[in-house]
Amino acid sequence: MGIGPIAGTVSSGAGSPRASGLHGVLGPRIVIAGTHSGAGKTTVATGLMAALRRTGLRVASAKVGPDFIDPGYHALATGRPPRNLDAWICGEDAVSALAARAGAGADILVVEGVMGMFDGAGPGMQASTAAVAATIGAPIVLVVDAAAMSGSVAAMVHGFNTLHAGISVAGVILNRVGSAGHEELLRAALEPLGLPVLGALHRDDALTWRDRHLGLVPVVEDRPAAARAVARLADVVAAGIDLGAVVALARAAPATAVGEPAPARRVGHATIAVAAGPAFSFTYPDNLERLEQAGAELVPFDPAADPGLPAGATGLVVGGGFPEVFAEALGANRPMLDDVRARIGAGLVTWAECGGLLWLCRSLDGHPMVGVVPADGTMTDRPTLGYRTATVVADCPLGAAGTTLRGHEYHYSTVGPPGDALDLVGRGGRAPAGFSTVTMLASYLHLHLGADPAPAERFVRLASSALVADR
Repeated sequence: MGIGPIAGTVSSGAGSPRASGLHGVLGPRIVIAGTHSGAGKTTVATGLMAALRRTGLRVASAKVGPDFIDPGYHALATGRPPRNLDAWICGEDAVSALAARAGAGADILVVEGVMGMFDGAGPGMQASTAAVAATIGAPIVLVVDAAAMSGSVAAMVHGFNTLHAGISVAGVILNRVGSAGHEELLRAALEPLGLPVLGALHRDDALTWRDRHLGLVPVVEDRPAAARAVARLADVVAAGIDLGAVVALARAAPATAVGEPAPARRVGHATIAVAAGPAFSFTYPDNLERLEQAGAELVPFDPAADPGLPAGATGLVVGGGFPEVFAEALGANRPMLDDVRARIGAGLVTWAECGGLLWLCRSLDGHPMVGVVPADGTMTDRPTLGYRTATVVADCPLGAAGTTLRGHEYHYSTVGPPGDALDLVGRGGRAPAGFSTVTMLASYLHLHLGADPAPAERFVRLASSALVADR
């Protein structure tokens, strides 16, 4: 069958965008789920994106849950900004609108799930792949790691398909298959279920990804190598998976009119320096877009290589990343460290998350850092991760005292002392954390502003005031 672009029809049940005031449309879409973490979701999803793009389709991507690294590979495969769909941080009501925004102007939206199909870091199934797929009405393709099974694959797939009423599997992709004979056994076992097997990927050392403690090595650290890996994935997926059948499933999802995420209001104009380069690549595109909507001009800089912050900047955003991998280069760039220390001390409006927090500390594993945060960072061998509800203790650039923020943490480091700018509540209990002044917030908390532009508006407004004062 052909898999070229086609027009969809908006579901009458959702109402007309013109009549209802809605502006987004969920078009052809599919969710790639897995039986467990490491089943091969990223391999299959990224390979599908790249392979479908080769056919001439405009392919969009999204990732369920909080993640920076996988979406970087998605962007490489699709040529479009990566997106995240997080029902816990952004709220369930925002997921469909964010998905429609991710797929705007594309022929197909490929959504990669998180962990196992029914797993989620939030309460119950709220943040799971299954819940997001149900919310956006997308068919689910289940990736099964079949390396160590044959007939038992049917029991596993049957369980995933029937566990929850209203959530079912539309197709199966077999991963890490041992041989042609093994594939035949697996397909025969699944045949009585009546679920289509869309393809199979055989074990191949060439598909082994470069791992690090938070997952894959970010694209920004070696773009040529990442591009070669994605091209290889496209080859393998095109050879082993029925692309036409995947597209047919995606097109079977009814086109549905939904709202659009609320944009940030334009509140001023400010030049904001945004940390980039290999050490700091964990910043959600939605956050940067919200800052731009609020009136920011974003100027990237590399903390490890540049001699100082961009001239005229009255705001600074430093996201997460792997500063520990580049700690020696960061610590050796004394002109940058001195400049940042002086400018933050003079009132530079600053927002630092996770790796950004470590950079602003006095030291990281003995390497000198900026020193505006009165703490020292140390790498550990145990992860800290999970969703957090944060209450702002004192006025800071992202919220007044008492403001509630939702975000996530994922890091292998600690800072001592931990700070007390935020009152954090998670599954493990309650604890103070982070450092703030009226013009700075530095903490481990990652925010996603796709559904809440208020922190971006406050940040730009404050940075704009600093610009006026500077003049």
